[in-house]
Amino acid sequence: MATIPVMTRMLKKIRVVPLAAESFGVRSMCSYVETSDVKILLDAGVSLAPKRFGFPPHPKEYGALAKCRKKIADAADKAEVVTISHYHFDHHTPSYTDWCYNWSSEEVARQIYEGKTVLAKSYRSKINFSQRRRGWMFSKTGGSYAEELNYADGKVYEFGETKLRFSDPVFHGRENSQLGWLLMVTIEHENERLLYTSDVQGPMCDVTLRVMLAQNPQMIIVGGPPTYLGGLVNQEDIQRGIRNLGKSTEKVPLTVLDHHLLRDGKWRQLSQPIFDSASRAGNIVVTGAEFLRKQNNLLEYKRKELFEDDPPSSEFKKWMKLTSLKRKLIKPPI
Repeated sequence: MATIPVMTRMLKKIRVVPLAAESFGVRSMCSYVETSDVKILLDAGVSLAPKRFGFPPHPKEYGALAKCRKKIADAADKAEVVTISHYHFDHHTPSYTDWCYNWSSEEVARQIYEGKTVLAKSYRSKINFSQRRRGWMFSKTGGSYAEELNYADGKVYEFGETKLRFSDPVFHGRENSQLGWLLMVTIEHENERLLYTSDVQGPMCDVTLRVMLAQNPQMIIVGGPPTYLGGLVNQEDIQRGIRNLGKSTEKVPLTVLDHHLLRDGKWRQLSQPIFDSASRAGNIVVTGAEFLRKQNNLLEYKRKELFEDDPPSSEFKKWMKLTSLKRKLIKPPI
């Protein structure tokens, strides 16, 4: 496990707590951020991959999913602001019942968004078809519980001495990605700046890197490129994402690196150039779990191994044989 020197582990004026991510055994980048002015919940979503190596989620993954949902719920009780960078379900919580992959329901979504100021990606522009539909649905469901639902593309919001600067939409990964666009947000308090990038995947896009570094952050929360997708993603894009991450870690004192990259069993080896660039500059790169001084709990890429070494109970196997609809409506026996 990486170590974080005490003086650089955290910003002094901005408190950061990663809540859910691949290093915690789930798909997410959800984080809680607090200043003396405002409490913020970033991208309050979490999910599991429906299939990996031909296997559904293992009971241990459901245990991690339920635990992360509890942490998100507890943080939502404190938060005044909730952000949505884009409308993938590992970045926002839908209001329909799905215990199978998203651990979601109307009650879960209401508890997160009700009474909050929600700052979200617009579903009307710079968005692909599936996310436009999900964004519209959110406005009628989870967003309707909010005290305010504001579309934050390119805007700045002030809460006392704290500013939330949202980027214009940037690509979800490579330039002209079919996955669409998302918002990054810089949280600025006094002279400190935290940049939360969501799914820029490195970034793969050089323009996105310039936008990131222009914020001059002391800390970045970023997702790496999806190396686990192999031939499904252009390798030039993957390598560009790794190179750009290296350029970023040369400039930024502390990087929390997680999400897509940690779905690959060889993630640490593949990301060595990123760690080398940071080390040469005296900077630090850690996962979300390592930031909290915890061991990484990388469950998704171990799924086949989990099923072989720790077979599910007979009750869980019976639940697995239910139809997809019934599995969404009935919590797994874990």
